[in-house]
Amino acid sequence: MTAGPTPGRKFGTAILIALLLAVPLFAVYLLVYDRQDQSNTARASIASGWGGPQTIAGPVLVLPYQAEATETVNEGGRSVVRTNRVWRELTLAPQVADVRTDIRPERRQRSIYEAVLFEAVASGNARFALPDDLQRFGITADQLAYDRAEIRFGLSDARGLFGSPPAVSANGRRLVLQPGKGSPATNNSGFFTWLDATSIRAAPIAVQFRFAFRGNGWLALAPQAGDTRWQVTSPWPHPSFQGGFLPTAQRVSDVGFTATWRVGNLALGRSLVSSGDTVPDSRPQVSDRFATASPAGDYEARVDLISPVDLYSQVNRSVKYGFLFIGFTFIAFLMFDVIGGVRVATIEYLLVGAGLVLFFVMLLAFAEVIGFAAAYIVAAAAIIGLLSAYSAAVLRSWRRGGYIAALLAALYGVLYVLLSLEAYALLIGSLLLFAALAGVMYLTRNLDWSGFRSQSSTD
Repeated sequence: MTAGPTPGRKFGTAILIALLLAVPLFAVYLLVYDRQDQSNTARASIASGWGGPQTIAGPVLVLPYQAEATETVNEGGRSVVRTNRVWRELTLAPQVADVRTDIRPERRQRSIYEAVLFEAVASGNARFALPDDLQRFGITADQLAYDRAEIRFGLSDARGLFGSPPAVSANGRRLVLQPGKGSPATNNSGFFTWLDATSIRAAPIAVQFRFAFRGNGWLALAPQAGDTRWQVTSPWPHPSFQGGFLPTAQRVSDVGFTATWRVGNLALGRSLVSSGDTVPDSRPQVSDRFATASPAGDYEARVDLISPVDLYSQVNRSVKYGFLFIGFTFIAFLMFDVIGGVRVATIEYLLVGAGLVLFFVMLLAFAEVIGFAAAYIVAAAAIIGLLSAYSAAVLRSWRRGGYIAALLAALYGVLYVLLSLEAYALLIGSLLLFAALAGVMYLTRNLDWSGFRSQSSTD
């Protein structure tokens, strides 16, 4: 009579099949990324015609002045130095800027996809004054063309402006606004106004402003003043504060949040006065208005309107535990095989492994429609029922099939805990592996893996 394969060979076969299942697991991993990319494309389509992630900057006061510039030219084979009068700009950041922003979020859906859009109203005031030490910058007060002054506001996607036109006034006088000439922090996107700033020689200029705009994903402020105070309120209950400056005070609850930032120019490492060449009056190139995943800058304050559950991130993390499911389930079948005496064929390992991989595909498919938690329950129940019934047939006992069902239920329960407690995932996972290894070592402590001992006793 031909002897069957040794326990060691059966163990090797189970390991080989588990390694082969890495291919479909990796395919599921890629499928998650593909569906996430489709989701981002759908969200961009939903937000089309609205407004992109927004950054606001300013206001700043720009005072043109004329300066002498020298250049060396070649005339008749000899170098000639010429002196020309050129226009340059003196940019004054406000001494104090007080900005208040009210964000009104809105969920919009298309098919199974959802995007978080918002409307915002920014209002506030700023105070500008000529520095007493203006001569340190190589400029005198008499050089400045006060009648050609401009006040500039930055908005990264000016196409998001909506409703009544922005309102800007200086010392109580309403000003007429023009497009463009924003801030370098917003890629020169925004709007500006001309004014006669002669009065700044005698007293500071007080500027009041208010404008409404739309956006999606996040809102950031690029502070520029000597003392910037920014207060943001919104009914959105899930803010994420990003950037180089975090709120000095915040209150988050189920009905919304309020956050306050206070940033000084010393923290920015920037003087309130700067000078340079004039900014060309051209239409700025607006960056991708739907790049909501771009990182926050080091010199900005930002609030992201995040969704509380990122289902693609959770499915992606669950797929990484796929080998844990395959390993534990195959160990159970192997124990029934080498200890219980129930022969488990290679194809039966493959079919069980295929069912375990199918769980993650079902989880992704259902999560896009009914949410992650409900999808997890549905997919887990379906796979537990399928594999426990099949195991009962393979292992020739409903009791043994019940053991497999209990094992899978425990594994799915532990996985859900691991996904919920990300900080302790490594600890819990290592303890599970330790327990599994200890159990296998105990159950197989008297097992002849190679078959040599039984052969020696026969001889």
